[in-house]
Order: sequence, then C-alpha cells, then structure tokens
Amino acid sequence: MLELKLDARRGAFRLQLECRFQSEWTVVFGPSGAGKSTLLRLVAGLDRLDAGQIVLDGNTLTDTAHGVSVRPGRRRIAFVAQQPALFPHMSVAANVGYGLAKLERANRHARVAEMLKLVDAANLSERRPQDLSGGETQRVALARALAPMPRLLLLDEPFSALDGAASDALLERLQGWLREHGVQVVLVTHDATDAYATSAEVAMLRGGKLAALGPAPQALAVERDRIVARLHTP
Repeated sequence: MLELKLDARRGAFRLQLECRFQSEWTVVFGPSGAGKSTLLRLVAGLDRLDAGQIVLDGNTLTDTAHGVSVRPGRRRIAFVAQQPALFPHMSVAANVGYGLAKLERANRHARVAEMLKLVDAANLSERRPQDLSGGETQRVALARALAPMPRLLLLDEPFSALDGAASDALLERLQGWLREHGVQVVLVTHDATDAYATSAEVAMLRGGKLAALGPAPQALAVERDRIVARLHTP
C-alpha cells in the first residue's frame, strides 16, 4: 500500500494530495499539467517534496517533518519514464543486468534472460540501444526496471510506442508476473482501456488535486460528467 500526503510547489503549480493507493494497479489520469509525472517523481525520490510524507508498505520513504528522505536507489521502487534512457555503450543484456551486481554471475544471467522473455525481447539481448525501435526500447527499459525485483513499479506512459495489440499482449503478461511477485503498480496513461484491462483503481488528477479515486467506472464517470456539464453550460 502506498500512502501519500504531498505538498510540492513548482513555480505557479502546486500539487497537494492526501490519499492511499491500495490496489495492485492504480491508473493515474488527468489533463496535461495536472501533476501526474510530478507525482511519480516525488514517490521515486527524484524530486523534492516541500512538505508531507510518503509511506510504502509501512516503511517511511519521505517525512519532511522528521527529516526523513530515503535515497532513490534504496527505495526498491522502479520508475520507467515515457522516454526511457538506456546506457548507449552497453548491450541490451548488460542494460537489464545493470542493477544486479550483487547476484552471482549465473543467477544474474538467468534473471536477465527471464526479464527479456517476459517483455518479449529475448532476441534483442546482444543489440545496442541505438539499434532499437521506440517500442523495443520501452520493452528493454521495463525489463531493466523489473530485474531487481522492486516493491513498487512506476510507469509513465510505458506503452506509448507500442501498437494496440502489442500493448495488450505485454500488459497481459505483466499482470501475472507482477501479481506473483507482489509488485504494486502506479501507471500514468491517457488510455482508459488500461484501467479496465488491469481492473485498476483510478486516481483522477486535476489542477494538482485529487478529483476522484476509486474503481474505473466510478472514477472515470466523474470526469465524463464534468465534461458533459461544461459542454451544456451556456
């Protein structure tokens, strides 16, 4: 469970949230500038929180009142950005195995092979990032994020470079693996079908605040009703 009490200012923009993400999957929706990517970066520890707390599975990651701020690399949180950056001088296999230095060599190779197979990228292991398509890069970035077995996976439009069929197939494979390994997911997306496909809880952000939180039909209905009301306002 992810517990959030956030207050973060970025110029004229202010993100203020107080909520709990308890579902296996939470899909975050909202217009551009609503604070979706800022939310992920705060949870990952990549951005500074002005005030508040971030608690994951009972472990405090950030608490500004008590001076607690766990470093990003110690949070056991994986973050796949919309434009993932792989190490250009390394092969795909080396990229995926980058965070596995503590594993014995045989176990590291087995984990890399498992992750590449999971994202349907086993045939890419010897390629370099510059030789990959956008969709292949996203698959490899996802494999690299999952290899260290995180507690929480943060995804910012992770399937944007994949067509609908490829995205659906990857999402289906991921669901089983993530559930089996107890990894919670927070996914930023503009595609409402992702919420229904994962039976996700939906967090609707608007203007840096939480507009709705709940099952997809309920939370998305709030946004639909708001749009309809605006269209019928003289």
